Amino acid sequence: MASAAGEQVQYVYRFGGGTAEGKVDQKNLLGGKGANLAEMASIGLPVPPGFTISTEMCTRYYEEGERFPDSLREEVAAGIAHIEQVTGKKFGDAADPLLVSVRSGARVSMPGMMDTVLNLGLNDRTVEGLAAASGDARFAWDSYRRFIQMYADVVLELDHGAFEEALEIAKEDRGYTLDTELSADDLRALVDEYKGLVEQQWGKPFPQDEHDQLWGAVGAVFGSWQSDRAKVYRRLNDIPADWGTAVNVQAMVFGNMGDTSATGVAFTRDPSKGDRAYYGEFLINAQGEDVVAGIRTPQYLTRAAREEAGAKPASMEEALPEVFTELAGVFDRLETHYRDMQDIEFTVQQGKLWMLQTRSGKRTAKAALKIAVDMANEGLITREEAVARVDPQALDQLLHPTLDPEAKRDVLTKGLPASPGAASGEAVFDADTAERHAAEGKSVILIRTETSPEDIHGMHAAKGILTARGGMTSHAAVVARGMGRPCVSGAGSISIDAKAKVMRVAGREVKEGDTVTIDGSTGEVMAGAVATIQPELAGDFGTLMEWADEVRRLKVRANAETPADCQVARDFGAEGVGLCRTEHMFFEATRITAVRQMILAEDETGRRAALDRLLPEQRSDFAAIFEVMAGLPVTVRLLDPPLHEFLPHEEAEFAEVASAAGIAVDQLKRRAAELHEFNPMLGHRGCRLGVTYPEIYEMQARAIFEAAVDVAEKSGEAPIPEVMIPLVATKRELDLMKAVVDQAAKGVFSERGREIDYLVGTMIELPRAALKAGEIAETGEFFSFGTNDLTQTTLGVSRDDAARFLGAYVEKGIYAKDPFVSLDVDGVGELVRLAAERGRATRGDIKLGICGEHGGDPASIAFCEEVGLDYVSASPYRVPIARLAAAQAALKAR
Repeated sequence: MASAAGEQVQYVYRFGGGTAEGKVDQKNLLGGKGANLAEMASIGLPVPPGFTISTEMCTRYYEEGERFPDSLREEVAAGIAHIEQVTGKKFGDAADPLLVSVRSGARVSMPGMMDTVLNLGLNDRTVEGLAAASGDARFAWDSYRRFIQMYADVVLELDHGAFEEALEIAKEDRGYTLDTELSADDLRALVDEYKGLVEQQWGKPFPQDEHDQLWGAVGAVFGSWQSDRAKVYRRLNDIPADWGTAVNVQAMVFGNMGDTSATGVAFTRDPSKGDRAYYGEFLINAQGEDVVAGIRTPQYLTRAAREEAGAKPASMEEALPEVFTELAGVFDRLETHYRDMQDIEFTVQQGKLWMLQTRSGKRTAKAALKIAVDMANEGLITREEAVARVDPQALDQLLHPTLDPEAKRDVLTKGLPASPGAASGEAVFDADTAERHAAEGKSVILIRTETSPEDIHGMHAAKGILTARGGMTSHAAVVARGMGRPCVSGAGSISIDAKAKVMRVAGREVKEGDTVTIDGSTGEVMAGAVATIQPELAGDFGTLMEWADEVRRLKVRANAETPADCQVARDFGAEGVGLCRTEHMFFEATRITAVRQMILAEDETGRRAALDRLLPEQRSDFAAIFEVMAGLPVTVRLLDPPLHEFLPHEEAEFAEVASAAGIAVDQLKRRAAELHEFNPMLGHRGCRLGVTYPEIYEMQARAIFEAAVDVAEKSGEAPIPEVMIPLVATKRELDLMKAVVDQAAKGVFSERGREIDYLVGTMIELPRAALKAGEIAETGEFFSFGTNDLTQTTLGVSRDDAARFLGAYVEKGIYAKDPFVSLDVDGVGELVRLAAERGRATRGDIKLGICGEHGGDPASIAFCEEVGLDYVSASPYRVPIARLAAAQAALKAR
């Protein structure tokens, strides 16, 4: 592939042995792993030599029908020559062969989602050379066994279970429990069996040519970018499909060469709690996949961690003290260099330390807060950097209940506290069932012997995850922490019969559908449900929120219509209510009959009779809200129901309303039929209701002002009502409704001898309102963008029905994200921008906010900052998310 100037495009970048053709800021090109390998090599850390095939080649690979250009083959040959020159070994050499690993490397971490092949280059000839050169036949045949198993799974896509079964049978036949007990002869026999399985399933012998092996593995890694599990992960984490993955080919170093060799995964700080302590696990005489796959239960990295856990196997600090000291120095150097907590993979080959990977470590929200605040206090980063470091969405992990320490717990067993938080739900034993039951509205706990990347959809659907195997860095633990799901891993005392759908532990059985509770902070697994308590949001959370509030410009309000929601919102730092939906109040059982009587009344007299009964209840509703939000603005949306939602459907309901109204049931049914609408969402609702029945809005306005005066007199601190007229399309509609509101305010203030400040404005939720915003602003004192309905009316898509097809639209790239989750900036956003500009041109001090569900979405908040809105309003539990996202948007805007 040539450039415009006729020069060859570079696809391969070498590193190691004094060479580093890539840099840390080239993650888009080299992927996170490749860029960091080059960076570690450039600062002199011990990195096995290798090369990276760029993400650009991944894109081209798919564009050209999954084929490799000849130019890449030439570059890869030069890359192999580089590794040979640094190591002094030859690829395919029968005497002392060079072996390589082939790993994926997307620009953002996707743990376990894509494929890896280790020990590539082994065949029937080179295995003998490896045995002779290493002086360890068992090591050579173990490596060959692993390679065939991995290659058959990843590249040839054969049945992985058949190979695992053969391994288990080989151990059982000899009375062994561990893989490490198999002798060289045992492994040689197993290799023959593995090759037979390949030929039986694939129809051809296992490939012996090392170059064919290499290209097969490179193609498999590129292919794994489009695997089902990778697609699910990308969708869940908003990773664009066109980013692609890089491929890293690197000289093998071996952690399975005896008791002075090891492999491990480590973090420079605790990824669950954020404490400044080396945190990780390792295995002696093992390869890296053994740790992350959870096949063997690993050992602790430090003596302190081992002693705290009461574990017996020696820690790395005790078993390999000199290497541990060197590793600790590398930890400190990497954290200082990257100025962030690092997730590291390493191998020790016969006493020599090798660094295989570093990346910014995934962490829980609690850890992210602590690490950011601690690093700022340590002077490693600034306060503004600390604010920018924490993912606002991750705060969701902290904003929900945890187990009540005083509640009774029927503890079944205890595993490793792999991801904090707690969850109760029905036990399920496979990912498909978890997804299906969650779709039915059930809370489920996914219980597995160990999770694999294929379980990603079930892990996302579950409220919590429990595994029998695996450590704190296993697939289940890493993915659960990233998702914010509680996870207990390595609960070794449980046995799972997936076919029978039952878990057995301590003589007890938990069947599918039984309720269990897990505590990812303690590792406890309990029978039944356990009571919860609300979180305390102080300490690091409070500190970071203070720092965020110092830099954000956007105000943050809450969508709330009950005193309880308002209190939660205020506790979370809300600066007012941005949307109080009054129709939700009308559904109360004590008043629904009066509401129906009002709607079904045939004249104003009948409506006013019902409204008179509703007035004191509405006044009480608003007073309770104003008391909580005293001194802060409260935007009250006047009644905006599709009328059909209130109408009776059952005979008993018709009889009740007819009795209350004093009319016959048949007359009432006839009136209901008259009110029937074919498309009620676009029918007689919003201000159209107020235009035809102004007495409804008159009652609500009177209730608002009477409640506001009551609270002002009681507390001495007046609320600031902002009366919002919904579904306005024309200035005339707003003129009429504002006159009704102003007249009600005048009457209340005259009766009570006290005035309070208030505003009258509208919700911009129709394209016409956005286009005519300049005219509407002549009357409206504020605009609140109702982006839920504005999205529906702009796209012509029903929010309630869109779930049936929007997933396909996102997958096919029609929309980057679900437009009801993250604002369609190019379409709906343009209407918001235009309305804001035209509104300000007419009324310079007009107040502008957003109150759709997008008000809690960080990407949408960034757009609101760009447009210059005054506030966003989100659901109460998303207020802290919005505060942090608004701060990050302000920092980015600078």
